[in-house]
Amino acid sequence: MSSWTRWHGPAMARLWVFCWLVVGFWRAALACPTSCRCSASRIWCSDPIPGIMAFPRLEPNTADPENITEIYIANQKRLEIINEDDVEAYVGLKNLTIVDSGLKFVAHKAFLKNGNLQHINFTRNKLTSLSRKHFRHLDLSELILVGNPFACSCDIMWIKTLQETKSSPETQDLYCLNESSKNIPLVNLQIPNCGLPSASLAAPNLTVEEGKSITLSCSVAGDPVPSLYWDVGNLVSKHMNETSHTQGSLRITNISSDDSGKQISCVAENLVGEDQDSVNLTVHFAPTITFLESPTSDHHWCIPFTVKGNPKPALQWFYNRAILNESKYICTKIHVTNHTEYHGCLQLDNPTHMNNGDYKLVAKNEYGKDEKQISAHFMGWPGDDGADPNYPDVIYEDYGTAANDIGDTTNRSNEIPSTGVADKTDREHLSVYAVVVIASVVGFCLLVMLFLLKLARHSKFGMKGFVLFHKIPLDG
Repeated sequence: MSSWTRWHGPAMARLWVFCWLVVGFWRAALACPTSCRCSASRIWCSDPIPGIMAFPRLEPNTADPENITEIYIANQKRLEIINEDDVEAYVGLKNLTIVDSGLKFVAHKAFLKNGNLQHINFTRNKLTSLSRKHFRHLDLSELILVGNPFACSCDIMWIKTLQETKSSPETQDLYCLNESSKNIPLVNLQIPNCGLPSASLAAPNLTVEEGKSITLSCSVAGDPVPSLYWDVGNLVSKHMNETSHTQGSLRITNISSDDSGKQISCVAENLVGEDQDSVNLTVHFAPTITFLESPTSDHHWCIPFTVKGNPKPALQWFYNRAILNESKYICTKIHVTNHTEYHGCLQLDNPTHMNNGDYKLVAKNEYGKDEKQISAHFMGWPGDDGADPNYPDVIYEDYGTAANDIGDTTNRSNEIPSTGVADKTDREHLSVYAVVVIASVVGFCLLVMLFLLKLARHSKFGMKGFVLFHKIPLDG
């Protein structure tokens, strides 16, 4: 019985884990190409004999290539090409090293699906040319190309430009072979008619009203002649572009308020590199109250709201159809501003049943206005077991927008001298207290008077008996 317990406890769990690891390594080994070794996250091929002639691929249905983060290849003289589909399965690849091998050609779209690549090392191969289009979509922190017999041409000038503009102080000792087969330091390479392009965006005033249309124009220049394209990011509005040689235009129609603040770029690109000119789009539109909820309680009571609008809308609150005059007890707080969106609340300091009622928010700018209303219940009416027949009891969840969480951002643009609901409530409270005190004093006085009258009545009879007693003569 003890042996059964021992093998069905933690020991059995460890045994199962060990078996799964063994199976995993066994499957990886079966999938691994000849002359290579593989693990769940790494492939390394360094044995020159028999060596590999093509980029290593894992056998289908035997391993998970997306889990591979590093590929190391060395001493593979027969490996000459990386094709477009050789690396696409390794979507998680971060480090690629091919050194002391025979690599001569890399397809333009070889790394199109390898957006996680950070380090590439092609040291001591047979590369004579390499296009920047291979890497322009990658956020590389390291690209090592030392020891390749590059031909001195405009095709590799981008490497020189990269060396000159990168932030790292370490510079690779790169050379290229001229027509006389002489090694020329890349840093000294000068190629006629081979330079960075330029882009110039001729844009009108990019402040436009929602629903309108706008056209942007761009021109590019450079030698070699650059291509022109537009980078509009995640623009929501409908847009179309036309390009003719070095001129281009972009027309945006029925502009959406969601595109306010977005950047639009005209990009010029050639063999050496790229240049861009950008503008920011500003969209004016009428306010919209996208969120208004019943009050919530945290450090203060808060009626939360979200308002969109550009220019910034003016906010006005109404309480039971009358203008709410803000004061230190009731005021508008803007907690978060996101370009044209404002998140905040109407903050109330210790509200009572006198503050129950309908609250309406009106947001207005020069393009229009919007309004929304909610009913608020803070406290039940006295003498009615806390129940208010017009505002049923509600349990509110925390909204978490207290001023001391986000910062004091009181909006006093529409503040009116403190004659508002809070001051009125204070005066009403004082009146109630005064009435209660006066009634208590009057009741007490009545009780005292009744007691004295009753005491006087009893004291009168007592005095008569005392006098008669003294007038009766005593015997003897």
